[in-house]
Amino acid sequence: MSSTAPQSPFVAIACGGTGGHLFPGLAVAEQLQKRGCSVALLISPKDVDQQAVKSALERRAPARHETENSPQLAETVPGAPLQVFTLPAVALQNRNYFSFLRSFWQSWRATKKIFQARPPQAVLAMGGFTSAPPVLAGNAFGAKTFLHESNTIPGRANRFLARFVDESFVGFPEAGSRLKARKITTTGTPVRPGFVAAGVSPAVEPGILPGGKNLNDSVVAENLDAGPGGRMPPSTAGETPAATCRVALGLDPNRPTILVMGGSQGASGLNDMVLSALPLLQERGRPGRELITNMPAGRQRSQQLQFLHLTGTSDFEKVKAAYATLGIKAVVKPFLAEMDLALGAATISVSRSGASSLAEIAAMRLPSLLVPYPTAADNHQFVNALAFEKSGAAKLLEQKNSTPEKTAALLCELVENDATRAAMQSALAQWHAPKAAEQIAEIILTAIAQPAKAAQSKAKKCGCGHTHGSAKHAH
Repeated sequence: MSSTAPQSPFVAIACGGTGGHLFPGLAVAEQLQKRGCSVALLISPKDVDQQAVKSALERRAPARHETENSPQLAETVPGAPLQVFTLPAVALQNRNYFSFLRSFWQSWRATKKIFQARPPQAVLAMGGFTSAPPVLAGNAFGAKTFLHESNTIPGRANRFLARFVDESFVGFPEAGSRLKARKITTTGTPVRPGFVAAGVSPAVEPGILPGGKNLNDSVVAENLDAGPGGRMPPSTAGETPAATCRVALGLDPNRPTILVMGGSQGASGLNDMVLSALPLLQERGRPGRELITNMPAGRQRSQQLQFLHLTGTSDFEKVKAAYATLGIKAVVKPFLAEMDLALGAATISVSRSGASSLAEIAAMRLPSLLVPYPTAADNHQFVNALAFEKSGAAKLLEQKNSTPEKTAALLCELVENDATRAAMQSALAQWHAPKAAEQIAEIILTAIAQPAKAAQSKAKKCGCGHTHGSAKHAH
């Protein structure tokens, strides 16, 4: 009689639609794989999903043969770490309920076809309506189901899904009170392993999140002496981690660097806001009016500002031309997968305040000017940013209240004032949940294991010598 080894647990993670859903999903996927799981990512056809997955999974062959109604497994190469499926996008916009229901049904059927080939033991939804059909399909196949809500104010999809899942994970404690869920656990928002500030142990516990310990300011300051870090390319002797990141990205290693990132959505308004302030920042940084005043005279010119500006697809040419016209040193890209290098290179950032971006900023201890996306659902980005500002972890500037003068003044204050940046870095430590992905993975695996243990216990108690469920078995 031949026997086969049991298959590894199979977990599906629905994380399409925005980088804020995808990147935390990738972090959880990596932790599940380390624990022996097979993992499938269910993503949308949007460019942000396709580009991010292509960049993040460097060992995966690029060829894909999906259609909207008939997704197939992406072609893989030996050692490829994940299965990737593209599902039809699902979004509720402008009250177009007929289109929403049609795409929802198509996505549910596509997910059902995937799960028929191999039923999952668990399904994790990372947010957005694209993740709803996989959860409902998972329930139909008897899988344990979970969701993660990263924002302070849960989105409509997660508010709907919460009643159908076994457990909900939240990034902010206050989000739990807004979800009608069976069980809620505050985990923080997962970040990928590369997002670690230099000199800060990945095991440092969060302070604001339940279970964490408030960090001693002097310890935080000592840990941050080396500046921002993360996943480093090979270091050059004598260079700081920030300088090494800058060189890897084509920047001057010695200049203060402002990172501008609008996220996968809503970059255009942020781009225009920063461009309007460039002439004022350029004037402030001219020789004789350097931003950094405490440097030796021989290094004054090297201390003029430079920018790393991630524009999104539509504004790339416009933003690149603006820097060139003004003669300002800048690396301009529509998209960058190596965000740990970007944050590691930056002195400060100008950023939207989606929860995933904030989690990465906190992990890297990067002082930031937060500009909430003004049309975000339920204005959740403003609430996220306000929580950071109240704790001293960031500056907040609403786009509607911005002027070139105000923007330039805030950026100059952050770049010039060492004490301000140090205070923000200390406060940011409280928002970092370094074990979020591990915690979520462990909870999922524990839930998967419980039915198997119950079945084994039942079989042992029988003692009849037959296998339960077989035709020969009877009491």
